[in-house]
Amino acid sequence: MSTQHGTPHDSRRNRGLFRTKTVEQSIRDTEEPEHTLKKSLSALDLTVFGVGVVIGTGIFVLTGKIAKEQAGPAVALSFVVAGVVCALAALCYAEFASTVPVAGSAYTFSYASLGELPAWIIGWDLILELALGCAVVAVGWSGYVRSLLDSAGLHLPAGLSGTHEGQFGFDLLAFLLVLLLTAILVFGMKLSSRVTAVVVGIKVTVVLLVIIAGAFFINGANYTPFVPPSEPTEAGGGLGAPLSQLMFGFTPANFGTMGIFAAAAVVFFAFIGFDIVATAAEETRNPQRDVPRGILGSLAICTLLYVAVSIVVTGMQKYSKLSTDAPLADAFKDLGQPFFAGVISFGAAVGLTSVSMILLLGQSRVFFAMSRDGLLPRAFSRSHPRFGTPYRSTIALGAVVAVVAGFTSIDELAELVNIGTLFAFVVVAVGVILLRRSRPDLPRSFRTPLVPLVPVLSVAASVWLMLNLPAETWVRFAIWMVVGFVIYFLYGRSHSRLGLRNRQPAED
Repeated sequence: MSTQHGTPHDSRRNRGLFRTKTVEQSIRDTEEPEHTLKKSLSALDLTVFGVGVVIGTGIFVLTGKIAKEQAGPAVALSFVVAGVVCALAALCYAEFASTVPVAGSAYTFSYASLGELPAWIIGWDLILELALGCAVVAVGWSGYVRSLLDSAGLHLPAGLSGTHEGQFGFDLLAFLLVLLLTAILVFGMKLSSRVTAVVVGIKVTVVLLVIIAGAFFINGANYTPFVPPSEPTEAGGGLGAPLSQLMFGFTPANFGTMGIFAAAAVVFFAFIGFDIVATAAEETRNPQRDVPRGILGSLAICTLLYVAVSIVVTGMQKYSKLSTDAPLADAFKDLGQPFFAGVISFGAAVGLTSVSMILLLGQSRVFFAMSRDGLLPRAFSRSHPRFGTPYRSTIALGAVVAVVAGFTSIDELAELVNIGTLFAFVVVAVGVILLRRSRPDLPRSFRTPLVPLVPVLSVAASVWLMLNLPAETWVRFAIWMVVGFVIYFLYGRSHSRLGLRNRQPAED
């Protein structure tokens, strides 16, 4: 009989819903021949993945929209605040990904620190986040391509252009994009990384071109006032109001100091995706060194680009006169520069292909890891004998996401992506603290500084941003979580490989 003090980890590991999977066992599972993923990625590949998934239409649209509506020229400071919040989470992700270099990201980290049920819940959450994120981006890409086709005199039939303003239709372009990206992912990570590198190269070139060209049209008077006077927002009610307003009676303000922080809660979502880098840890040649570099490097590059674009767009045109649909493109049009407006649309369309592909990549890796653990059918955890990719989970999820992108209006779904990401941030930060206590002996090539302060700050910042989401988003999220609980108790719990191992007679 062990003392409570002597083996807290072992006693907890065998305890039903909160049994934890050791880091050593997680790594051993990756060495099973039929479940092994090919290691082909470098730190540069991971950085490119991070930049590829974060830099999307947000850099061309969100910068000007938030400047006009919430922060004025101080939107640059909002991006810095949001970048700091993401950096707190990134430091936690970097420690976990270098300590547990296994596919699955927050799901795998949770299994090692919080236990099986929390791991299932975060995995279920990530499946929703990444599937909807991929579908949302594919539909956005379809809109840009249709716009470019219309400019060239080519028009798709209304019935194949998606669902818009209550008019039901099938989005053929979004459907085909997801199927194409699924095929690329099946054929191997190195091919995926090469395609992504080309796309990201084009996208970053367009962004830099816009920054450099826009700098020649900056008028210093447009920066005055840099922080416009505060304006209380109209108080709304019902489920459409932010949860913080319903809980505390708090009414947010636009502009002023509070406007900078309110805008940070919005522009934060332009950073969503850097955590995808952690899902590729198992396919990285030197994950202990390269995954932290990929996560932190991509976040630093994206923050710098966002701040630069926001400074340019608010300098080119007075913040109050910016358009909300395509502010950067329209600012160039108003200055008699239609060429750059076209370049922006092209860059957005090209860039969104990498965003969709990397979201789909991340989702298939989470699904693969959950399947390998037995929480989802094991058939999906087979890796391709030639390409070394989780082809079954990739094909199955690609087909589902293609259909969702083809038939779904994305307006109501986009915010579910946001709450899912923030929930994952909270879990990873808590997991860092718990694993430091339960397994201080683990070799950690990257250590989150100032533990527990940095993880606690990450949790606080993420929860604050979650409270700024509409209450109806919380309701939808709760429904998805309930469905997840049902599936776990009907299937996952009884098929768990860890549970089956623990049920084998092995008295200590």
